[in-house]
This record gives sequence, structure tokens and C-alpha cells, in this order.
Amino acid sequence: MKVWTVANQKGGVGKTTTTVSLGGLLSQWGLRTLLVDIDPHGSLTSYFRYDPDALDESVYSLFKAVAQQKQVDPLSLIYPTGTEGLDLMPAEMALATLDRQAGKMDGMGLVIKQALARLQNQYDHVILDCPPILGVLMINALAACEQLIIPVQTEFLALKGLERMLHTLEMVTKSRHIPLPYLVVPTMFDRRTRASIDSLRVMRESYPGRVWHSLIPVDTLFREASKAGIPPALFAPQSRGVTAYEKLLQNLLDEAEEPVIQAGMAT
Repeated sequence: MKVWTVANQKGGVGKTTTTVSLGGLLSQWGLRTLLVDIDPHGSLTSYFRYDPDALDESVYSLFKAVAQQKQVDPLSLIYPTGTEGLDLMPAEMALATLDRQAGKMDGMGLVIKQALARLQNQYDHVILDCPPILGVLMINALAACEQLIIPVQTEFLALKGLERMLHTLEMVTKSRHIPLPYLVVPTMFDRRTRASIDSLRVMRESYPGRVWHSLIPVDTLFREASKAGIPPALFAPQSRGVTAYEKLLQNLLDEAEEPVIQAGMAT
């Protein structure tokens, strides 16, 4: 089971879109996939028409069980998305209280990693969608994953978020004692604007070898897919945005040396 984390210490850069797009493609390509929402805002949860304010069981239940020294079966926290082969472990607003609670408790940094270990035989891939702030939730996501994906909007303010994210990654790497592979993914690129073109150039010059060779363009069909609650790969499979995410996914799988047969390809 491969575990990927989608994170950046800036909001609005395309983290949830990246999570849903990659998850939808993985399931479409025949890989059992779990999406885990660990953002208190619950954007990923809301995408699939679940209300983060009204859930009785969510990823928060894992942390609550540790605090109460109880056991909870991670399988009981998994919800269907309506897409075959794609499941969701949703978020609830109570996650926002974790940083205040976790300071008094041991073992809170590995809750997600330990829970996913119990799902090892259930899924081929897990993708974690993170909050845009450094705290116990992001630490959990970085401790649990084998590949970090950092979406960065192609505008100059987003470059500061990338700088902070890489500083956090450096600190986490020291505690892990194992380098965490990461890929910076330029998102929301609009070739009509000088800001997009210039910020993409600066990104690639500043982080050579770390920025994906391609990019995710602005695509209004992402918004339409979100309104429908359907992964973009199923909503608009021929769109330029989905085509870009297909290239990204193939790149990630190639880097992991994981063969995959896409839907519709001959075996």
C-alpha cells in the first residue's frame, strides 16, 4: 500500500483538487484507493457531499480513541464516495481542537500511520489531504507517507507557502531520519497572465530538480466536477486539467516503479 500526502502551508493552491483528481484516476486505473481528509475545514469531505459538522464518526475518532486509551477499527470510519474503488475517511470540525489537546498527550504524531497500517491489505493507495498549517495533523500526514506532493499555485504569494513547507519538511526529515521524497506541482497556471509565467520560472529556478516538469492549468471543469461531487476524471475525462493530472500520476507511479494498466488499455 502506497501512502501519499498532499500538503502546502498555504490555502487555495489546489490541494483538494489534486487529492480528488489523483484518487479518481487511481480508482479508474484499477487501484483501490482511500482518500483521508485531515483538514478541519473538511473540503474533501464536503466534495463528496458529507457534512463535516454532522458526522458521528470520522478521522477525528482515531485521535479521540488514543486520548481515551481505547481502540477503534479504522474500517468503521470509511465512507463510500459513489465512485467504485474510491473510499473516503472524512474529517469533522473537531479536528481543529487537536493542537490544543495534543500538547498534553504522548503518541499523537503517529496516529494516522498506525491506523493506516491496519488497512494495509484493503487498499493499493492512500492519499492524505492536509490543512495549510503546521500542527499535529500535518505532522501525522508527513510521518505516515512515502511521497509528498506539494501543489503550488503559480503566483508569487504562493511561493512563500512553498518556502515554509520545505522548511517544515526539513525539520520532519531530521526526526524521521529518512528523507521524504517530494514533488512540487505547479497548479492553476494561466498562460495568459505574466504573473503565472514569471512565478513558474522563479519556482523552477529556485528549486531545480524538485519541480514537476509539467503543470496543472486553470480549468473551470474542476469547479463543475466539484459541484457535481464527482472526481474530475469521471466528470470530464477529456478535459485539459484531467489530462495534466494523468501525466502527473504516471510520473508519480514511474518514480515509484509501480506498473499500472490504465482503463481501456490492452493487457
